Amino acid sequence: MNFSEAEPKGSIVINTAERRLYYILGNGKALRYAVGVGKEGLEWAGRDTISSKKSWPEWRPPGEMRSREATKGRLLPARVEGGPNNPLGARALYIGNTLYRVHGTNQPWTVGQANSSGCIRMTNEDVIDLYDRVKVGAQIIVRH
Repeated sequence: MNFSEAEPKGSIVINTAERRLYYILGNGKALRYAVGVGKEGLEWAGRDTISSKKSWPEWRPPGEMRSREATKGRLLPARVEGGPNNPLGARALYIGNTLYRVHGTNQPWTVGQANSSGCIRMTNEDVIDLYDRVKVGAQIIVRH
Protein backbone atom coordinates (compact mmCIF):
# COMPACT_ATOMS: atom_id res chain seq x y z
CA MET A 1 0.00 0.00 0.00
CA ASN A 2 1.11 3.58 -0.52
CA PHE A 3 1.99 5.36 2.69
CA SER A 4 3.00 9.00 2.78
CA GLU A 5 4.00 9.19 6.45
CA ALA A 6 7.30 10.84 7.31
CA GLU A 7 8.14 8.19 9.91
CA PRO A 8 11.35 6.21 9.39
CA LYS A 9 11.49 2.69 7.99
CA GLY A 10 10.82 0.13 10.72
CA SER A 11 8.43 2.40 12.65
CA ILE A 12 4.94 1.44 13.74
CA VAL A 13 2.06 3.88 13.28
CA ILE A 14 -1.32 3.02 14.81
CA ASN A 15 -4.48 4.84 13.81
CA THR A 16 -6.99 3.95 16.53
CA ALA A 17 -9.93 5.51 14.67
CA GLU A 18 -9.24 3.22 11.67
CA ARG A 19 -8.28 0.33 13.97
CA ARG A 20 -5.21 -0.23 11.82
CA LEU A 21 -1.51 -0.64 12.53
CA TYR A 22 1.01 0.31 9.85
CA TYR A 23 4.54 -1.07 9.77
CA ILE A 24 6.61 1.38 7.71
CA LEU A 25 8.60 -0.32 4.94
CA GLY A 26 10.04 2.90 3.48
CA ASN A 27 9.68 4.39 -0.01
CA GLY A 28 6.06 5.35 0.73
CA LYS A 29 5.02 1.77 1.52
CA ALA A 30 3.69 0.13 4.67
CA LEU A 31 2.15 -3.15 5.76
CA ARG A 32 -1.33 -2.75 7.21
CA TYR A 33 -2.79 -4.89 9.96
CA ALA A 34 -6.20 -4.86 11.69
CA VAL A 35 -6.05 -4.17 15.43
CA GLY A 36 -8.26 -3.94 18.47
CA VAL A 37 -7.84 -0.78 20.54
CA GLY A 38 -8.73 0.68 23.94
CA LYS A 39 -12.40 0.90 24.83
CA GLU A 40 -13.99 4.27 25.55
CA GLY A 41 -12.24 5.93 28.46
CA LEU A 42 -9.15 3.75 28.11
CA GLU A 43 -7.88 4.96 24.74
CA TRP A 44 -4.60 6.87 24.52
CA ALA A 45 -2.24 8.43 22.00
CA GLY A 46 1.46 9.17 22.03
CA ARG A 47 4.93 8.43 20.74
CA ASP A 48 7.40 6.01 22.31
CA THR A 49 9.71 3.13 21.41
CA ILE A 50 9.47 -0.64 21.54
CA SER A 51 11.39 -1.44 24.74
CA SER A 52 11.30 -5.24 24.55
CA LYS A 53 9.74 -8.21 22.77
CA LYS A 54 8.53 -11.49 24.23
CA SER A 55 7.39 -14.76 22.70
CA TRP A 56 4.42 -16.36 24.51
CA PRO A 57 4.58 -13.71 27.27
CA GLU A 58 3.12 -14.19 30.71
CA TRP A 59 0.30 -11.82 31.66
CA ARG A 60 0.20 -9.91 34.92
CA PRO A 61 -2.95 -7.77 34.88
CA PRO A 62 -2.18 -4.39 36.50
CA GLY A 63 -3.82 -3.73 39.87
CA GLU A 64 -6.00 -1.01 38.34
CA MET A 65 -7.38 -3.48 35.76
CA ARG A 66 -7.96 -6.15 38.40
CA SER A 67 -9.87 -3.66 40.58
CA ARG A 68 -11.91 -2.35 37.64
CA GLU A 69 -12.88 -5.86 36.56
CA ALA A 70 -13.64 -6.93 40.17
CA THR A 71 -16.29 -4.18 40.40
CA LYS A 72 -17.98 -5.95 37.45
CA GLY A 73 -17.81 -9.30 39.24
CA ARG A 74 -14.92 -10.61 37.14
CA LEU A 75 -11.91 -11.74 39.17
CA LEU A 76 -8.66 -11.69 37.22
CA PRO A 77 -5.70 -13.80 38.30
CA ALA A 78 -2.49 -12.08 39.43
CA ARG A 79 -0.54 -13.98 36.75
CA VAL A 80 -1.27 -16.14 33.71
CA GLU A 81 1.53 -18.32 32.32
CA GLY A 82 2.37 -17.77 28.64
CA GLY A 83 0.64 -20.14 26.23
CA PRO A 84 -2.51 -20.58 24.15
CA ASN A 85 -4.85 -19.69 27.06
CA ASN A 86 -3.07 -16.41 27.79
CA PRO A 87 -4.90 -13.21 26.74
CA LEU A 88 -1.62 -11.70 25.42
CA GLY A 89 -1.44 -14.39 22.76
CA ALA A 90 1.66 -15.56 20.93
CA ARG A 91 3.83 -12.41 21.04
CA ALA A 92 4.05 -9.05 22.79
CA LEU A 93 5.87 -5.83 21.91
CA TYR A 94 6.32 -3.71 25.05
CA ILE A 95 5.87 0.04 24.65
CA GLY A 96 8.47 2.12 26.52
CA ASN A 97 7.97 2.10 30.29
CA THR A 98 4.19 1.97 29.95
CA LEU A 99 1.85 -0.89 30.82
CA TYR A 100 0.74 -0.95 27.15
CA ARG A 101 1.65 -3.62 24.64
CA VAL A 102 1.06 -4.56 21.04
CA HIS A 103 0.10 -8.20 21.52
CA GLY A 104 -1.72 -11.20 20.14
CA THR A 105 -4.91 -12.63 21.58
CA ASN A 106 -6.58 -15.91 22.40
CA GLN A 107 -9.85 -14.24 21.27
CA PRO A 108 -9.22 -13.33 17.60
CA TRP A 109 -12.85 -12.28 17.05
CA THR A 110 -12.14 -9.21 19.23
CA VAL A 111 -9.63 -7.73 16.75
CA GLY A 112 -11.12 -4.72 14.98
CA GLN A 113 -13.08 -3.57 18.03
CA ALA A 114 -12.51 -0.99 20.78
CA ASN A 115 -12.58 -3.35 23.73
CA SER A 116 -9.13 -3.50 25.34
CA SER A 117 -7.81 -1.74 28.43
CA GLY A 118 -5.54 0.32 26.17
CA CYS A 119 -3.34 -2.33 24.60
CA ILE A 120 -3.21 -2.84 20.84
CA ARG A 121 -4.55 -6.31 20.04
CA MET A 122 -3.76 -8.32 16.90
CA THR A 123 -4.47 -11.83 15.69
CA ASN A 124 -1.68 -14.23 16.68
CA GLU A 125 -0.79 -14.76 13.02
CA ASP A 126 -0.40 -11.00 12.46
CA VAL A 127 1.48 -10.30 15.68
CA ILE A 128 3.98 -13.09 14.90
CA ASP A 129 4.58 -11.51 11.47
CA LEU A 130 5.03 -8.05 13.01
CA TYR A 131 7.21 -9.39 15.86
CA ASP A 132 9.61 -10.93 13.34
CA ARG A 133 9.98 -7.55 11.57
CA VAL A 134 10.14 -5.04 14.45
CA LYS A 135 13.38 -4.28 16.25
CA VAL A 136 13.70 -3.24 19.90
CA GLY A 137 14.11 0.54 19.85
CA ALA A 138 11.72 1.01 16.92
CA GLN A 139 9.53 4.09 17.08
CA ILE A 140 5.81 3.60 17.76
CA ILE A 141 3.20 6.31 17.26
CA VAL A 142 -0.40 5.90 18.41
CA ARG A 143 -2.91 8.37 16.95
CA HIS A 144 -6.67 8.81 17.33
